[in-house]
Amino acid sequence: MRRLFAAIFVITFACGALTAALLEHTSQPPTPAAHALAQPQSANDDTTGDDDAGDNWPDDADTPEQVIYAQPAMLRAAVARLAPRVAGKPNLYFIGFAGDAEEDVFLNEAEYAHTLFARRFGAAGHELLLVNNPATLSRYPLATLTNLETAVEAVAAKMDRDNDILFVLLTSHGTEDHLLYVAMDPLPLDQIAPEDLADVFTKAGIRFKVIVVSACYSGGFIDALKNDTTMIVTAARADRASFGCGTDSDITDFGRAFLVDGLNHNATFTGAFAEASKRVDAQETRQGDEHSHPQLVTTPRIEAQLKAWRDGITIGPPVPFIAIRPAGDTLTVSR
Repeated sequence: MRRLFAAIFVITFACGALTAALLEHTSQPPTPAAHALAQPQSANDDTTGDDDAGDNWPDDADTPEQVIYAQPAMLRAAVARLAPRVAGKPNLYFIGFAGDAEEDVFLNEAEYAHTLFARRFGAAGHELLLVNNPATLSRYPLATLTNLETAVEAVAAKMDRDNDILFVLLTSHGTEDHLLYVAMDPLPLDQIAPEDLADVFTKAGIRFKVIVVSACYSGGFIDALKNDTTMIVTAARADRASFGCGTDSDITDFGRAFLVDGLNHNATFTGAFAEASKRVDAQETRQGDEHSHPQLVTTPRIEAQLKAWRDGITIGPPVPFIAIRPAGDTLTVSR
């Protein structure tokens, strides 16, 4: 856990410059339809820019500085709640990462995946959530690159790195130059490049991984992450947007197709992806959207380890998706 103490030192060093950084920081507004970052504003745009920064910070929450300082303790507490691994078989661990605080769709997607893996895929007690959302500042550690690295290293210390499997879901906007958007205004947070993720997993030394990137242009993460013991699933090809985010959405189109439908109808991740890809393609055809072309990269070694894991669990029943917004809406799994 040396990373936690290093994080405290870095935060302390940066504190003196935090106020100035917060005043300068501006995040780009996302498009409501595509799972991507908006382009820079034109002179004809009527958005307000800097004047709105931090407007979604809850009045009853700790200050941004207090939230930053609380991160090491929140992570330690989350890691301490992890259950011991079950001996004699491969275990599965889950980390969810909801990157953009401006839209509940990413919180919904990450929380649903957390529940799905706990109830259906035997990962109860082996889950961590990192979330940027005004409603969860005291519930979950922030979704930042530093917290992700710390969480992965902490989970690695709890698991059998040579036999257990880490499933990571990252959901947010994505850019055409392949950055995963990270925002919790007014905090100045780093964006995540494919090489950043690759470094996180290389340092942790976890052999078997399933990495799902639910974002526009997420196929651009594949080359940096692929190896013979990793499965990679992305919501789109490297040069294509994906759809279904925005303030009026409950879950992204790919999240609905892969998590809510695919993983509730299939025991295997490859089977879930095959169903999801067909669903996404059909929906985009109906809507007249340019096809996103979700991607799957897998290998015989990770497939064999996933089979060994499935042989050691009992697949649970389908898990309904319950949206946070609008309150009370329930999406039941089609049959």
